[in-house]
Amino acid sequence: MPSTRQIGSAIDEIATGLLTDSAEYAALYRWVHSDDVPVDSRFAASLFLFEYARGDAEFADRIVRFWAGDPLPVADLRRRLKEAGAATTYRLTAARERDLAVQRFRFVSRLITAAGYRGWVILLDEVELIGRYSLLQRAKSYAEVARWVRGDRDDADAPIGAVLTTVDDFEAQVLVGKNDLELIPKRLRLKQTTENELLAGLAETGMRVIERDQIRLQPPDRDELDRTYAKLKQIHAAAFAWDPPDVEGLERLPSNRMRQYVRAWINEWDLRRLDPSYQPEIAASDVVVDLSDDVPGDEPGDDPGNDGGPPASP
Repeated sequence: MPSTRQIGSAIDEIATGLLTDSAEYAALYRWVHSDDVPVDSRFAASLFLFEYARGDAEFADRIVRFWAGDPLPVADLRRRLKEAGAATTYRLTAARERDLAVQRFRFVSRLITAAGYRGWVILLDEVELIGRYSLLQRAKSYAEVARWVRGDRDDADAPIGAVLTTVDDFEAQVLVGKNDLELIPKRLRLKQTTENELLAGLAETGMRVIERDQIRLQPPDRDELDRTYAKLKQIHAAAFAWDPPDVEGLERLPSNRMRQYVRAWINEWDLRRLDPSYQPEIAASDVVVDLSDDVPGDEPGDDPGNDGGPPASP
């Protein structure tokens, strides 16, 4: 199994580490070439061409960039397939970029296993920012929460998972405070369309995930703080080629979060490195997160197909 710590572009590391003679790569190749695969034929064609055109570094890099999210014109794929004698093997048609964006996660999660990893875990930070969107955008975002946490209904076997973070009072301020639990499904179902009915159900699932499935992080204990301090001191020493002194940082209180300790230690080392005689005084205070709407309200004609927010679900 490859090292879990890599520096640089993740997709480049994955492409470089592809084990084309492995069972995992064979499984990926069979999956992407199957008749009922839930991704566009571009992905099968690009995987074939990546292996076929390995001597062409420039085109291989374009394929990797496509896997990472860049466009790759169909005309270029067709020309390369014709050169490889596979022009009739792959049927390339028009596809919406928003659909390809969702499909990339399905494909790349399996590409990762073909490079020797077990799967892909994605961290979605600051989920509380959903509270600042308009109502329709919040609905789409809750649907995305459902898809990431509960899984892609069109690709339930994808080796991909997600961890989401949010503030403690999101439920009180948004789900209850803005009455999203009641208003969002009600408004969507008033439109009486299949698409809005589907979005309403997914949004409800996403809101229930936030309401019921959160795990409150426990404050770090003394041993964990000591280990983290020692490791960060080593990292700071290596990063700036110096011998950082011991610093006090923040008083160790149950109310402090790990990020506050980390920020205080790094700030003090940064300042002491610039002026060894300086004795900084560092204090921590709570930041109030404003979850009031900061975007215009939805227009009456808005629907889930508009591009004003995240897609509801693949």
